[in-house]
Amino acid sequence: MLQGRLKDGARVSDYEYDLPLGRIAHYPTERRDQSRLLVLLRDGGPFAHRRFSDLVDLLCPGDVLVVNESRVRPARLLGRKPTGAPSEILLLRPLDEPSLDEPTLWEALVRPGGKLKPGRVVNIAPGFDVEVVDSAPGGGRVVRLLVQGPVWEVLEKHGHVPLPPYLERDDEPLDRERYQTVYARVPGSVAAPTAGLHFTPDLLDKIEAKGVRRVAVTLDVGVGTFRPVEVNDPAEHDMHSERYFVPAEAADAINAAREEGLRIWAVGTTVVRTLESAACDGVVGEGAGVTELFVHPPYRFQVVDGMITNFHLPRSTLLMLVAAFGGYERTMEAYSVAISEGYRFYSYGDAMVVG
Repeated sequence: MLQGRLKDGARVSDYEYDLPLGRIAHYPTERRDQSRLLVLLRDGGPFAHRRFSDLVDLLCPGDVLVVNESRVRPARLLGRKPTGAPSEILLLRPLDEPSLDEPTLWEALVRPGGKLKPGRVVNIAPGFDVEVVDSAPGGGRVVRLLVQGPVWEVLEKHGHVPLPPYLERDDEPLDRERYQTVYARVPGSVAAPTAGLHFTPDLLDKIEAKGVRRVAVTLDVGVGTFRPVEVNDPAEHDMHSERYFVPAEAADAINAAREEGLRIWAVGTTVVRTLESAACDGVVGEGAGVTELFVHPPYRFQVVDGMITNFHLPRSTLLMLVAAFGGYERTMEAYSVAISEGYRFYSYGDAMVVG
């Protein structure tokens, strides 16, 4: 009971759960597709426990699988001020004109925030400095990259993978590969669309051979994805914004499948937000946009028939989205089952399919 009534997902406090120590996956499984897969059927029935490689058995010929091909930038910069004190800069998004191939002006988060005021310079590596230019909303900064050489090459060489804080470790060489999906193509995210981390080229080939069409959209995952909701009324939450792009090929394939009564599967909450933001009366439009869509119960989905997702943080907008799709009680019951069955949680953890 919650304050004399049953929990129903209407309040942010309804999305609390206790995760035992050791259930956060600090490293990925040896093989991507050997993660566990909990199956939640929205029309009822017992939960099933599979391996992610079994996903091909749950899809049908004619289904459309939609992935997010955004790529995680090595956006975490570690350096020192002229005094020798360590400093950290997390690049969030470029502020230069979109047509500029080598952006040098960025919105960023900095640490220590109280010390890195406008005018300060942080040395990252020989020939690579970062100048703090101005303050930005939310305690951020506007910074300028002072580089000798192409910006993207310098970032690839000296930047670090911005792992989620709950991993409680610095990035390692393995994260360069494993904190990316195998189909990541468009740099732009500061966090991985983690539902896609379980796919392998072989599994994608098997899915295609079954007659499932795969199309790609892009949503640049922002740092706001890690932030818990601090208010208890979802209507009062200030949702972070993220940029997305739906190619004409993807929109056409999704709309054609829907007209034929075929299923649309979203790989991750980022794809769900993209498709729901780009849709009007159930028809997905092509093109770029910015979404601040906050999906939480009750919500009427326009496009998505099935979703593949990881297990998310308590009080997070991601968990609320899953609950809106899978049903609040069924979703929270699935989390309880996953905990009792020893599933691994969060970015490098196991997965759930909701269909």
